Formats: sequence, C-alpha cells, structure tokens
Amino acid sequence: MADAMTVDGGMVRIDRPMPWVGRLLSLPLLGASGYLLWNVALGLHQDFSGFGRLADDLVPVLVFTGLGLMVGIPGVILLTFRTFVVLNETLRQIVITRQFGPLNLRRHRDLADYHFISITDDYDPELTTYDVNLCGNKGTEPITLMSFTKREEADKFAKEIGGVLKLPARDYVGTEPDSDE
Repeated sequence: MADAMTVDGGMVRIDRPMPWVGRLLSLPLLGASGYLLWNVALGLHQDFSGFGRLADDLVPVLVFTGLGLMVGIPGVILLTFRTFVVLNETLRQIVITRQFGPLNLRRHRDLADYHFISITDDYDPELTTYDVNLCGNKGTEPITLMSFTKREEADKFAKEIGGVLKLPARDYVGTEPDSDE
C-alpha cells in the first residue's frame, strides 16, 4: 500500500496496479502476434533474397500482417495498461489517467466537488473487495482510488488519504446501496 500512494508537496499520486491476470492474458496474444509477424518476415526475406516473388506472396503477407497486428495490439494494451489518479491540492484539480503504451487518456475533475472518502464493499460474501472512493454530493460520480481484499487495509488507506486531503472518511460497508431515484 505504501508504494501505491506518493505524496509530493501538494500533489498526491495514487497508482492502481493492473492485476497480474491481465498481464498474463497478454502473453498468448503477443506470442500469436509474434508468430504471425515472424512468418511475414520470413516470407519477405525469401522474396527479397531471390527465392520467391513478392507478387505471388502479396495477399498472404497482407493477411498475416493484418492478423498479427489485430492480435498484437490488444496484447500490447493489456501488457502496458496502467491507471493512476493525481490529486493536486494547489490547483484544486484531479487528473485520472488511463495509460497504455504511448497513449494517455486523461479526465480532469475539480477537487472542490469531492467532500469525503468512502469505504464500500461489493456485497459478495465469498470474494469481498473493499473500495476506497473519493465522493461528492449526489450526482457527482465517485472516483475509485484503490480496492483491497482486507477491510483493515482499506481503513488504513482511507485514513491516510483523508489525512493528506483533510477529508473525512465514512464507512459504508454492510449498508444498502442508495436508490437511483
């Protein structure tokens, strides 16, 4: 947990790690893509070294290249996907970044819209996870900061982040969800 949150002056950065299962799922995709693109490279090498004609192999080269990219790009996305939240107290701004490869998708929010830290659970008796959320008034979309499998860790993180941001922590574990009316 200590490595998930870094505090630097008026900025707090919370890294949400990608589950290892997601990274593991990227390996077959990258392997299949590598196999297809390796065959394309072998075919092109054969054509350019004089043992074949590119005109005869053009359709398979294009098909294998397309399939290799179609399978490889999701593999690269799964392998490099990261999410982090930066809370800037000086600018009173929240930046939620989803990053994969060189692509960054950022959403900006106003920190003044958020008034408390909440701890919620997912109501699953077997595999309960406790989410620590940054919440505001009704109608403000909460921001999930971290998820934990142990309630003590969620309480500790909520107190740490609440102390840094000077926001109260509220525990909603075991309560019924609000109606959307």
